[in-house]
Amino acid sequence: MRKILIVGAGQSGLQLALGLQSKGYEVTVMSNRTADEIRGGRVMSTQCMFHTALQHERDLEINFWENQAPRIQGLGVSVAAPDSSRAVDWLGRLDGHAQSVDQRVKMAGWMETFAQRGGQLVIHGAAVSDLDFFARTYDLVLVSAGKGELVSMFERDAERSPYDTPQRALAVSYVTGLGPRPEHPDTEAVRCNLVPGVGELFVMPSLTTSGRCDILFWEGVPGGPLDVFQEIRDPAEHLATTLALMEKYTPWEYARATKAELTDAGGTLAGRYAPTVRKPVGRLPGGGAVLGVADVVVANDPITGQGSNSASKCAAAYLASIVEHGDRPFDEEWMQGTFDRYWQTARHVTKWTNAMLAPPPEHVLKLIGAAGELPPVRDRFANGFNNPTDFEDWFYDPEKADAYLASVTPA
Repeated sequence: MRKILIVGAGQSGLQLALGLQSKGYEVTVMSNRTADEIRGGRVMSTQCMFHTALQHERDLEINFWENQAPRIQGLGVSVAAPDSSRAVDWLGRLDGHAQSVDQRVKMAGWMETFAQRGGQLVIHGAAVSDLDFFARTYDLVLVSAGKGELVSMFERDAERSPYDTPQRALAVSYVTGLGPRPEHPDTEAVRCNLVPGVGELFVMPSLTTSGRCDILFWEGVPGGPLDVFQEIRDPAEHLATTLALMEKYTPWEYARATKAELTDAGGTLAGRYAPTVRKPVGRLPGGGAVLGVADVVVANDPITGQGSNSASKCAAAYLASIVEHGDRPFDEEWMQGTFDRYWQTARHVTKWTNAMLAPPPEHVLKLIGAAGELPPVRDRFANGFNNPTDFEDWFYDPEKADAYLASVTPA
């Protein structure tokens, strides 16, 4: 039986561990926190998983919260005018529903399931020196812990990383008490509110430790009026600042948030990081090699909501590659090939995300505006969150955009 070590207990690491476990591998997961510590700690992310990523969980029968989490049926886009009115407002319909489950709920639950099924769970913060030893005792070591010392083993891929500084300041609040959108009161949807030159506000229904909630997520241009959360330590002040900025820049969202309260004392998060693609093979001082997973090697800004989706797709690609490889050695050539398999989809996510961080070109503004009048355009944009590869055919190139609009505009 092949022995595999996964360092990190997030979406990708645990999904891969549970998948390998179901195939008969001897799997060890190393986490720096227990399930109870995760469940009772601070929120770790925003997350909205679309159909393809959710299907990977269904395939492994680990979609434990599917009947509890809100079923997200659409994706709405609003663009603020200079006077804070809405210049654009539309809702695209998803072909397959999306869902958001607080990672405190999911990761804690998956860790417990992994242990109950006989997996070895080690609570220990790993250092590079630890991996030097483990690389000699396991057939394969995978690093899926996207922060800290271990990431430094993976070299930045400059050709695939156009940014070397953070492009957004991030601020998250998990809340209860949010009212429905009056335009679509019966439709659960992710709302993307674009404030040109300032940043973006995302609002999404989710499931947290105490039940249904909504996530308020500001992405602010660094140095701009939304970049004010870095020094805030008090959760109540964090929420009050979030709401004050909503009142100023997205009053249509603030109107339904006047009774919003934090879900719990750990329901806020703030930070920033530079979007980075790294080389997938980490080389250890003792000569061994480890393979980077998900945001260890492809860390995109969350502006396109792809983090947990990419993590799920990476885990699925790596699982298939490991199983197909049989009893052959997991050498560096195999590691590079396994990453390349994942990159075939991840590259489209990176291209789209980096494009959305930049000021939109004229043809993109034209597409967003046209979506308000043309249902096929808004539905296609919404479903691009599930399949970012599709943007290649109509989103980046002005001529392709014009041709697409001509094809869906009534004569």
